[in-house]
Amino acid sequence: MDKLTPGDTAPDFSLSDQEGNRIRLSDYRGQKVLLYFYPKADTPGCTKQACSIRDSWADLKEKGVVPIGISGDKPDAQQKFDAKYSLGFTLLSDADHEVSEAYRVRGEKKMFGKTVMGTIRSSFLIDEEGRIVQAWYKVKPEETVPKAVSAL
Repeated sequence: MDKLTPGDTAPDFSLSDQEGNRIRLSDYRGQKVLLYFYPKADTPGCTKQACSIRDSWADLKEKGVVPIGISGDKPDAQQKFDAKYSLGFTLLSDADHEVSEAYRVRGEKKMFGKTVMGTIRSSFLIDEEGRIVQAWYKVKPEETVPKAVSAL
């Protein structure tokens, strides 16, 4: 399956956030979105990534960018993650992995010497019309925000 590239239309979705509200990507038309996929809430890399986004949110907001995180965690796990680290931005539950598949971020990974299927940490900068400005597959947690800011 080919990766998404700049100029592609970002696949729309409807997922539950950490509060149980249904959120669609199309709800954000007219705004830039930093959409990022992470493997599991409250794990070291995912916490580092989410906290870096939280800490950069004022700068992102100034540039007109809304951050949204997606993982396979259920909404209650997302809510606990949000509360524990005072993240304050939207976290979405993709428990059936349909959105991860649509964004081509689900695949084989090595964990503890075994090959498993999982979410490959990736991020996407999406423009006001819902088109991908830039896509970063296998992004490092600490690179998510700097890469997005440099693409603006």
